[in-house]
Amino acid sequence: MVRKYSSEALAILVDELSRLPNIGRVTAQRLAFHILKGPAERAFSLSDAIRAVKEKVRYCSVCWNITESETCGICHDARRKPETICVVEEPRDVITLESTGEYRGLYHVLHGALSPLDNITPDDIRARELVDRMSESVEEVIIATNPNIEGEATALYLSRLIKPLGVRVTRLARGLPMGGDLEYADEVTLARALEGRTEL
Repeated sequence: MVRKYSSEALAILVDELSRLPNIGRVTAQRLAFHILKGPAERAFSLSDAIRAVKEKVRYCSVCWNITESETCGICHDARRKPETICVVEEPRDVITLESTGEYRGLYHVLHGALSPLDNITPDDIRARELVDRMSESVEEVIIATNPNIEGEATALYLSRLIKPLGVRVTRLARGLPMGGDLEYADEVTLARALEGRTEL
């Protein structure tokens, strides 16, 4: 059913909100009316935050995490252990792992996982950039892709690329449920998974 709005601006806002992931038309309409009813300053603040994130945020030239400068704070931090690189699918996974307070190495963000059904190939993820980061100082690569079919395929592919370089390749322990995403795991589960990682 097509809904008619007495305001074209409101209709456009509902359309734009409904394009966000997991936001259907009904939820988009609720959000639009919430924005409409709230103070103008809050709506303008939201608008400014969206504009700022699109204008200022970019990818770290080393690990491909999000940052507002050439390199992210993690890559720039001299206290981090450069001999260990943890590979994740998305920048939000870095935030999730950092919340455990257990990991002190560096990261590499792939920006996806291999998925032949979705036409996502090794050229579509940052696998080559990861291999380019392998040096004498790198001793271990922890593959922390999601425990689903795409994540497992990506882990196996990366392992086959990196192991011949003489670098130890491990996988997070199986404390994480198959088919789940890192961002939904609690800190204790993630900490145990990091501690119990296994050789690939």
